[in-house]
Formats: sequence, C-alpha cells, structure tokens
Amino acid sequence: MMPGNAIRVAAVAAGLLAAAAAAADDPKVRVVVIDGQHNHNWRATTPYLKKVLEHSGRFTVDVSSNLKKGDKPGTVPAVDFPPDLSKYDVVVSNYNGAAWPPEFRTAFEERVGGGKVGFVLFHAANNCFADWPEYNRMVGLAWRNNKAGDRLYFDPDGKLVRVPKGEGSGTGETYHPFPVNLRDPDHPIVKGMPARWMHARDQLMHDLRGPAEGVTVLASSPCPKTKVDEPILWTVAYGKGRVVHTPMGHDVAAMSCVGFAATMQRSAEWAATGKVTIPLPKDFPDADTTRTTPDDKK
Repeated sequence: MMPGNAIRVAAVAAGLLAAAAAAADDPKVRVVVIDGQHNHNWRATTPYLKKVLEHSGRFTVDVSSNLKKGDKPGTVPAVDFPPDLSKYDVVVSNYNGAAWPPEFRTAFEERVGGGKVGFVLFHAANNCFADWPEYNRMVGLAWRNNKAGDRLYFDPDGKLVRVPKGEGSGTGETYHPFPVNLRDPDHPIVKGMPARWMHARDQLMHDLRGPAEGVTVLASSPCPKTKVDEPILWTVAYGKGRVVHTPMGHDVAAMSCVGFAATMQRSAEWAATGKVTIPLPKDFPDADTTRTTPDDKK
C-alpha cells in the first residue's frame, strides 16, 4: 500500500498529466480580426476586442487591416491583407468598408461554407457588402432597406414573427442600456446566462433585413421605438459552416460590458469548434444591473 503522501503526489501528477493531455487535444483557437475601414472607431475597438479574446486564454489573435490607400494602420501590428484563411479557425469582422478582392471573397465563401473556418461579426460589420449575395446569406440579417429581405422580431407572447420583404421599415437604431432576453437558453453560447441580463449603453438596431435563412435567434432585446423584441444575437447555418452575429458593440464603452465580452468569447469558440468551454464570469450582469470592466470609457 502506498503511503498517504505518495498517494497525494501521484494524484497530483495524474491530474497534471490529464490537464496536459487535454490541452494538447484542445489547442488554442486561432482568430483573425479583419478591420481597416469602418464608420466606427476600429482603431480603438480592435485592440479592445483582441484583449477580450486573449484574456480568456482560449485564443491567439491576429489582425488583418484592409486600409484605404495612404491611410495609417492601427496600433495593433497586422498580418497582410487579405489573410491566409488556412491559418485560422475563425474570422471576426470589425470591418465596414470597400469590397474585398474577388479572390478573397470566393475563398471566404468556400471556407466558411465548407466548415473550414467559423465567422463572427459584430455591430456595423453588418452594414457592408449589400451587393454580395453570399455575405447576406452568411449574416442572415443586416443594416439594409426594407427591399433587401425579411425582418424578424418577437411579439409580446414570445412568438417569432417574420415580416416579408418590402413591408414595414428599413433598419434604424436607438441608443441606451437595454436588457437581453434569452430565446434559446440551451445553446452553448448562452447556456448558463440569466434568462434576462442588462447590457451597457449601446446602439440597439431595429428592423434588420436579410434572407434570414438558417437563422437561430439566441437572444433579443426590447426596442423603445418598435415596441417589440429585436434579434440581438443569432447563429446562421451557412452550408457546413457556423456563423454568429450580434449587432452589439458600438464602441469600447459598450464592449466593456461583461456580458458582451463573454458573448464574444463564447461566440468565437463556438463558431470555430462547435462547442463552448469558456465559463461565464462571476460578475456577469443580472436582470437589473449592468456590469462593466474598468476599461469602460464614457
């Protein structure tokens, strides 16, 4: 029989070996953030997003900037644009600008649709590429006029309503703190979150439009202008690929919401791997209280 100390040492050693084996089987997720053009301050939001993702310990993060000719780069050292998508597990778009090169668009469609790379976009990254049909399919809903596609919302009874193309309004926004209501609480991205939690002041997009094919709405938020719950977080099944889209994240102040940070971390992991291992932080917002990190800049 082994002495007590020896048993404890053996148990610790076994635990370390198991952890090492798990780490070897579960390497870090490789992220590339695309930025460089935007109607929002990408030079501030990209470094913050990179920090949020890396803070989880689950990701390595590169940045690839599609700059306008003569424009200055951001503060984060960047890899060449367009990036080599074979080097990454997930693309995160913080981009709203000119069209990507045709060859890169084709490669992007093939790798996302083939399930070889995940795709996550936030906030105004849904404004661009209105003339790219496959991008519209990938994102499901986007900032568009009412002729661009259907609209989705939840009525007061919690029923998902589809408004046909051409009916109602095009996209707009309001700006304030707002609650996030879970609609698919068992989905790995939101599992364990409160059924309702408060998000920091942000732009709340309403009347988003698009093909809305393969869309699963994970959460919605009540809009004071439309008087209904607007989709605020959803996934899109695009071919064999996984896409996650949230209109949250207008600026660093909004992104400093603990709920937003957790949502982005878990969305990136799920888009890349189909599962979520990142735990929710202990200070996650509740139904009444917005919680932000010290980086909140008002």
